[in-house]
Amino acid sequence: MADEVAGESPAGWVGPRVVVPAHGRRTVAWRQTHRGGTVDDRTLGEVTVSIPPQVAGLDPRVPNDLLAECDLAVRAIARLDETGGEHLRPLATLLLRAESVASSKIEHEDASIEDFARALHGVKANSSATSMVAASGAMDRLLHGPIEAAGITAAHRLLLSDDPTERAYAGRWRKMQNWIGGSDHSPRNALYVPPPPDLVEELMGDLITFARRTDLPVIAQAAIAHAQFESIHPFTDGNGRIGRALAAAVIRERRVAQHVVIPIASALVARREHYFGTLDRYRDGDAGPIVHAFARSAIIASEEATITAGRLAAMPDQWHGLAGAPRVGSAAAQVLASLPSSPIFTADDIENRLGLSTAATYRAIERLAGAEVIRPLTTRTRNQIWGTGDLLDELHDLGVRIGARSAELLAAPAGAAGGGGRSTVLQAAALDARRSTPLPGEVPPAEGIDHSPGAPGR
Repeated sequence: MADEVAGESPAGWVGPRVVVPAHGRRTVAWRQTHRGGTVDDRTLGEVTVSIPPQVAGLDPRVPNDLLAECDLAVRAIARLDETGGEHLRPLATLLLRAESVASSKIEHEDASIEDFARALHGVKANSSATSMVAASGAMDRLLHGPIEAAGITAAHRLLLSDDPTERAYAGRWRKMQNWIGGSDHSPRNALYVPPPPDLVEELMGDLITFARRTDLPVIAQAAIAHAQFESIHPFTDGNGRIGRALAAAVIRERRVAQHVVIPIASALVARREHYFGTLDRYRDGDAGPIVHAFARSAIIASEEATITAGRLAAMPDQWHGLAGAPRVGSAAAQVLASLPSSPIFTADDIENRLGLSTAATYRAIERLAGAEVIRPLTTRTRNQIWGTGDLLDELHDLGVRIGARSAELLAAPAGAAGGGGRSTVLQAAALDARRSTPLPGEVPPAEGIDHSPGAPGR
């Protein structure tokens, strides 16, 4: 079964190399289990698989210019995580959703923010939006707990337990051969064939040991852990989304970001083929491109999320004014106060959460809707789902801003700011790296598709 189509190598990459062991190759027997495809698919008798190296004891030597950019990424993440203040909870919720949406878009799961909001509240009319909600739950599960096999498989179970073709495999290491690209019916002409299933458990144990180390530069560790996960491809489907969630879990476990998720995928999706190309380079023995992509994506995403944090902080006062300054303790004031943490709701939600009467709830909703603080998300006349317009629009705009900057900056070598546009910490990389002291958790080193029964590429 095939997963996402592999990407092109990063065109003209001239950035620093991070030498890692190249993947090995092995020829194994192959036999089609379900008849399909051409005679060449049906008669294929062997396939060359990739054998990822063991990484538990890997000591990647990150060149100084790339290490400086990794350090800047850590500082940008930590700064955002530490300065959220009272607005940290709604920011954390919004960023988790932003990352889940973008991670799903990499796998061609696309839906509007309104579709996503409706799916959060149980509307399953849009399968891509439902998939995005599942990805959000999976990432949240992986972030809350140590990095271990049970947590990874539990996250995968949340991701695919409602998928009609994949639920039988949800939360289990694969027991079949998968591949990327080529035919849908056999690994013939595949672009990448992961290791055979009998190696998955051992390789994942080795990867988990690597992901839990505390003696590596955090961004390099997260990027390499992600690339290794994608190379192992331990599940029949959903590998991309769980693999990107694993990178976020590494950053969380190293205590760089203890409260927020940095929407790195929002940057990666802007240059999807470049991102897939960095995985190819990793398999060839160079982790430099994937580490660079993660460092730069983290910087861009953190800076834009900081802008979002400022906007979130200003919203409650703006809503208060738009709603005509409802008196303290009134139903409208209570609903307003709940919007940052619960921006999508029904009337029943308000009644249950705030203990308001039905009449008071509907009066408050009518007042806030009339002031255009909230807007209806369905065409229903009963059981309407309401969304906080400014928050939903900011969730969309955050992804647009990150994507616009990333389209230019991701391909530039480490240390190059990419010219033009908003001033970023990238433009002061060398100076900032020399003047800064390490943050906790950032320890410089000494020197096609799973063609399982599932949809492509998730």
